[in-house]
Amino acid sequence: MYTAYFLKMSWDSYIDSLIAQTEDVAGAVHCDKACIIGLDNGDSWTTQAHPNALKLQTQERQTIARCFRTKDFTFFETTGVHVEGYYYILIRQDDNVVYARTGGEAVTLQATKTAVIIAHCPVGSQQGFINKGVYAIAQYLESQNM
Repeated sequence: MYTAYFLKMSWDSYIDSLIAQTEDVAGAVHCDKACIIGLDNGDSWTTQAHPNALKLQTQERQTIARCFRTKDFTFFETTGVHVEGYYYILIRQDDNVVYARTGGEAVTLQATKTAVIIAHCPVGSQQGFINKGVYAIAQYLESQNM
């Protein structure tokens, strides 16, 4: 149990790294919450204890993981992307990346070989910066064969 807790705590630092990657030239960050889940079954890699953690429900994590694992995004097209109990309309899906919006908020999700990185863009922020942060973490994980 100690080992599992320690491993999850180390993944929490990726939330900080992702958020830092979304900083614009004026120094404003455009991401307020993020998480990483396993591609196989949607298990949380990051903990909900992190102050900037996206707190996905079990069903949300499992659905997201299944859609990316099977590369079948029909569910997102018909019922939307569900994150923290909110419904986001699928805007675009490019192979291993999903972009969704609702009102002034947005989420970007990107899969690697073993994980899905998910980030939230609050009202008034720009999703393009979120995309950059998610991409940076995804590229790093891919470089580690994850």
